[in-house]
Amino acid sequence: MTEALLEIRSCCQAFPKADGEALLVLDDINLTMKEGEIIGLLGRSGSGKSTLLRLIAGLAQPVKGSLIYQGHTISGPAPGISMVFQSSALFPWLTVLENVELGLEALGLPEDEIRTRALAGIDLIGLDGYESAYPRELSGGMRQRVGFARALVVHPNILLMDEPFSALDVLTAETLRTDFLELWKDGRLPIKGVVLVTHNIEEAVLMCDRILVFSRNPGHITEEIKVDLPHPRSRMDPMFRDLVERSYVALTARPAPARTADRFAAAGIDLVLPRVSANLQAGLVEAVAGAPYNGRADLPVIASTLQMEVDDLFPVAEVLQLLRFADVGGGDIHLTEAGKQFAEAGVDDRKKLFQKQLLANVPLAQHIRRVLQDRANHEAPKRRFIDELEDHMTEETADSTLRAVVAWARFGEAFAYDDRSETFSLDNPT
Repeated sequence: MTEALLEIRSCCQAFPKADGEALLVLDDINLTMKEGEIIGLLGRSGSGKSTLLRLIAGLAQPVKGSLIYQGHTISGPAPGISMVFQSSALFPWLTVLENVELGLEALGLPEDEIRTRALAGIDLIGLDGYESAYPRELSGGMRQRVGFARALVVHPNILLMDEPFSALDVLTAETLRTDFLELWKDGRLPIKGVVLVTHNIEEAVLMCDRILVFSRNPGHITEEIKVDLPHPRSRMDPMFRDLVERSYVALTARPAPARTADRFAAAGIDLVLPRVSANLQAGLVEAVAGAPYNGRADLPVIASTLQMEVDDLFPVAEVLQLLRFADVGGGDIHLTEAGKQFAEAGVDDRKKLFQKQLLANVPLAQHIRRVLQDRANHEAPKRRFIDELEDHMTEETADSTLRAVVAWARFGEAFAYDDRSETFSLDNPT
């Protein structure tokens, strides 16, 4: 039996919070990777995908569990594992050749071998002739190719890719994906396996042999989807579309109870709120309410129509779900009665309905409003609420959550906030 290239056994990772407690970001991750596989880690931002890559690379250690690479426990930076980042992360004062040579120099190889392997890597990724160019002279796609060359010339067994195409325009990303897959399938890449982090469902189906779908808070693998399609893969293939649909369903799947909106029923002020504007919420409600959807839409279809990625679409859909304007599940979004009323209402009526749903369904908004009503001067400092939130989340997340609820409260005229004095008040509420 062939030894696994990588094994992840019951891994958990946590980070300290301001109150000294631990914030669990990865929970019970298990994975076995065989030689010749491209494995995709698919999930929303904040699901711990990049954290898992850092564990695999040996840049961090899990608080529980173990990672076994070629039969040995990973306890530090592992030789034979390279990473390509979202941005090329090149040194601007070095040429293309010098940037690619860096990793080889760290291996202590002879100068002639460093130069030979660097030139071969540059040629492999299609930048022959650009050896003396500086990063400022290259397009975004070319800079990312240099990042690939730098990772590949050390001849890694495992290549980790952290959303390497997400910062590129659509056409450049597609070209780079295609070129990478051709080199991989032709056996021209000096690697035995790939782990790809992505939030792009079509990218995962296009490139990967297996897709691991991650949930959030904490990050956990909820489903494994096998992609048994030959290369090159066509987005128009019905089997391809079926796998995209299945991935959407997996990403929107919720545990019981069946009504997905009810998953927020027990939420408190510790619920992390995404920064989604009321305009985006209204836009999605109007899109789902209109033809041809008429109140119910298939998520991959409407995402394609609106040209929205998972990380753009899902936060909007989840906020609509939180506010009971929509239900999301099974890969679909459908409007509730409140959502249909919102779609049909004028500006003033929309604001009134939004305030009603906000104060009825968002515990933090309820809490702030109640505190302001109970105080004689109807005012309270921002710090008062930040301190409460930091008992449950990081300082950065607390600030982002508070800003999200401020934006919604302003739209619904539920309460006011003065950023200069950092003070909440009941000025001009409806």
